[in-house]
Amino acid sequence: MTSCRTLFPMAVALLLAVVAGRPAASAEPVSRPVDTEGFTSLFDGRTLDGWEGDKTLWKVVDGMIVGDSAGIPKNQFLATTRQFGDFELRLEFRLKDGKGNTGVQFRSERDPKSTEVSGYQADIGENYWGCLYDEHRRNKILAQAVPELKSALKPSDWNSYVIRAEGPRIQLAMNGVTSVNYVEADDKIARRGMIALQVHSGPPLKVEFRNIRIKVLGETK
Repeated sequence: MTSCRTLFPMAVALLLAVVAGRPAASAEPVSRPVDTEGFTSLFDGRTLDGWEGDKTLWKVVDGMIVGDSAGIPKNQFLATTRQFGDFELRLEFRLKDGKGNTGVQFRSERDPKSTEVSGYQADIGENYWGCLYDEHRRNKILAQAVPELKSALKPSDWNSYVIRAEGPRIQLAMNGVTSVNYVEADDKIARRGMIALQVHSGPPLKVEFRNIRIKVLGETK
């Protein structure tokens, strides 16, 4: 009869052989799962994979994308490497002390001659909360936020933003309040482009983004 003392080293040797023969863990990034509502994360919570921009200004901290500026002369953007047409984007943001100006670009493109991004912006910041702005293109507010938004705002705390672009219609909602319901009348305005996060030029500013998820609604016709 084989004793326990004999069996134990045999079992250890067998286990080591199995481990040695096992392939190394994959270095590929973890896939981003789709939730039950069909939304996919644009941010893995650990890296800026899938995003491009000035990595000295934009960092990942505690599962958030953080834009932290000591004061910059020109607007800076962290942009997706992928373009989107019709979609619904959901995210949360926090603007330090509720001061400064930032926003979320969409259906946008980079200006090759500057640091600017041209396109629609779901605005964030004093006097612009929840507005739809046309950044570096028509350079104007396309739609003011509804007055009801003011009572739902948490200027220096976490707020939710929902951005829905479908054909010519754009809807913005902050903290559950629909701030903008806009229909683009100009057929020449692009209905496809990148998504980008902004740090505005000027004084010091810090903004944090988290839970950035998107649901593609289909190709723009």
